[in-house]
Amino acid sequence: MTTRQRRHRPEDALQRAIVEHYRQRAAPGVFMFAVPNGGFRRPVEAAILKATGTVAGIPDTIWIKDGQVYALELKAPGGRLTPAQEGVLVALREAGATATHAHGLDQALQILERWQLLRGRAQ
Repeated sequence: MTTRQRRHRPEDALQRAIVEHYRQRAAPGVFMFAVPNGGFRRPVEAAILKATGTVAGIPDTIWIKDGQVYALELKAPGGRLTPAQEGVLVALREAGATATHAHGLDQALQILERWQLLRGRAQ
């Protein structure tokens, strides 16, 4: 990854937009949090995180409503899932969660609205 790619992080902007929609439009009883797994880690820090249960590929946002867990991995348009992300989405679904990925803001909002985690429709 080049320095320019590190500075230009479209998935960060996408996640910020999703959080703003959550703050303004969350359905009653919905709780959402972000999972800050990404980014560079020194080898010692990475080993500590792995030993304490950090899992590579966890989706960017986790949503909970009525005891059901929803997981949404956010991708910029044209972005692709890593093998770890694909595997985690499968494992989450096998454990009973609703889990998928979205490309871009419009698709992410459509999914969250379909899951009834956000009120109304995006304008």
